[in-house]
Amino acid sequence: MIPVGAHTPSDQPLVEAAARNADLVQIFLSSPQSWKKPNPRADAEELKKASLPIYVHAPYLINVCADNNRVRIPSRKILQETCDAASEIDAVAVVVHGGHVTGDGPQEEGITRWRKALEALDTEMTVLIENTAGGDKAVARRVEWIKKLWEEIGEFGVGFVLDTCHSWAGGEPFEELVERVMDATGRIDLVHANDSKDPFDSRRDRHQNLGQGECPTEALAATIAAAGAPVVVETPGGAEEQAADIEWVRSIL
Repeated sequence: MIPVGAHTPSDQPLVEAAARNADLVQIFLSSPQSWKKPNPRADAEELKKASLPIYVHAPYLINVCADNNRVRIPSRKILQETCDAASEIDAVAVVVHGGHVTGDGPQEEGITRWRKALEALDTEMTVLIENTAGGDKAVARRVEWIKKLWEEIGEFGVGFVLDTCHSWAGGEPFEELVERVMDATGRIDLVHANDSKDPFDSRRDRHQNLGQGECPTEALAATIAAAGAPVVVETPGGAEEQAADIEWVRSIL
């Protein structure tokens, strides 16, 4: 059986997972909108002993592709610190957004900067790069660029997260999406199963509960099932709403 879980509040992730009848859980270890280093967790030993797989999402601020070194260098630093903190709780992996080139330079510079970031990263923690919804020079929005990115960094053993809201809003149709991603990366390690509040190619990252948004329901379900990877729902609401989304995913798997 493919495990299905949710991104939950971080304070008591095992309790939150149980409330959603989740097989796994995804959390932040620091504020998603801050450069502050993750604090040691008082429940680190409990989380290490848990049978529930735990994924860690890195802060949203990270953009290792940025032109401005006041963004790029802190991005590398907080990614390292997040990997270190994830290792302390025996997390499965750290998820990080692909990022985008922010200045006048070509999109290819973002790919070069990802390589430099991974060369500098000192960790045994698996890093999973997630596709993004927006960014004119994003390196992980369109599959053709994801393929170029993997040609440069695949040797580092990085994994891939397929976010269904991001692909829809980013202008990638669901038709043969899994096959195209697999051709580009050779792997899908995790699915973020989210519907979208916005139309196709809107480039807006606004998640909706499954079957209630703009994504074509049958195509969304088929894509999640075809990926064959563990699933995290990052949908609105609390335990009740996310539990319903988890059951929706289980029903289509």
